[in-house]
Amino acid sequence: MFEIRIICDPADKDRVSEALAAAFTTGPARQHPTRDGQRTRLYLTADHRPAPEPWPTPEAAYALAPSIISEITWTARTAADRPFLDALNREFWLRKAALLDRIALSNEADSATSDATDLATRAAQRLIELDGMADVSDPRAYVRQQYARWAKNQ
Repeated sequence: MFEIRIICDPADKDRVSEALAAAFTTGPARQHPTRDGQRTRLYLTADHRPAPEPWPTPEAAYALAPSIISEITWTARTAADRPFLDALNREFWLRKAALLDRIALSNEADSATSDATDLATRAAQRLIELDGMADVSDPRAYVRQQYARWAKNQ
């Protein structure tokens, strides 16, 4: 943990505080005028953001997964039972994205870019949207992470 002191124009104090909060985990800003009264001194307690946890490998993420055939059956049955799947059915979208990711992984040896890879990426992006995540660097890795957590808690 460390302390940051900034001297800035009073009109910039909110923008400076927001930028620091984006870069670090910060406490509330304490404000004091400078001696000349023209600028503002901001004092913030800050800490580095924790390093993001590494993405699980496909093998680790899908270690507890049922067979691909079983997941195809479950996904098709669930889609048939509820043709208008709502956004609240996260389990369906997670399992569908994981299924498509697993299919794409099995096809990646055949070609660099395939329809399966595109479908898996689109399904992953749908899950990311559903979860309200803003910036995910690797959508399919996100699916693996979420599936591993979900499977562990089943």
